[in-house]
Amino acid sequence: MAKSLLNILKRYFLAGVLVVVPIILTYMVIKFLFEFIDGLLRPLITHLLGYYWAGLGLILTILLILLAGVLTKNFMGAALHKLVDTVLARLPFISPIYSGAKQLLEAVTIPSKGSFKEVVLVEYPRKGVYAVGLVTRRVEILAEGKLRPFVTVLIASTPTPFSGMAILYPENETIAVDMTVEEALKFLVSGGVVSPPTIQEKVAVTPA
Repeated sequence: MAKSLLNILKRYFLAGVLVVVPIILTYMVIKFLFEFIDGLLRPLITHLLGYYWAGLGLILTILLILLAGVLTKNFMGAALHKLVDTVLARLPFISPIYSGAKQLLEAVTIPSKGSFKEVVLVEYPRKGVYAVGLVTRRVEILAEGKLRPFVTVLIASTPTPFSGMAILYPENETIAVDMTVEEALKFLVSGGVVSPPTIQEKVAVTPA
């Protein structure tokens, strides 16, 4: 009887976790964005208007993003966006930040332009412990007269995968897994709660 009751409670608990955890994680991400944007625009709005309403910065940011989206869909707006994009991409100091942020967002939000085309497991932060990483680029490093293949892997943070660190791993030290980029992002955002039952190594297809 006690075991049966325990199993029922366990099922209810797990069902509750699946409901509550995504809400908490969504709240954490939204709270982070709200505090960041609000803190960024608060001094400017206070200076211009002489007062400040909590959340006004977030509302103005959303409206600004929507306006920018509408403008870039017409000819004049697209031309202006192209001009601004070209200028920012050539400015010293600003160019690396702007180009990197733009490519990261495009990689996540636009599948056709996505730089994240492969998910791997890498040993991080120490040997014997594995982290899910997103492959952003394959490069060769010339050292001691030899070219060695390396893989640039983004070790994303939880619950905001837009932050993290890029690490160069020798190609033979990465394990390609049968997981889509979308599944990997869900895994990272959920803190591992949303995960395939089995993370399986991807088998390389050899030509016949």
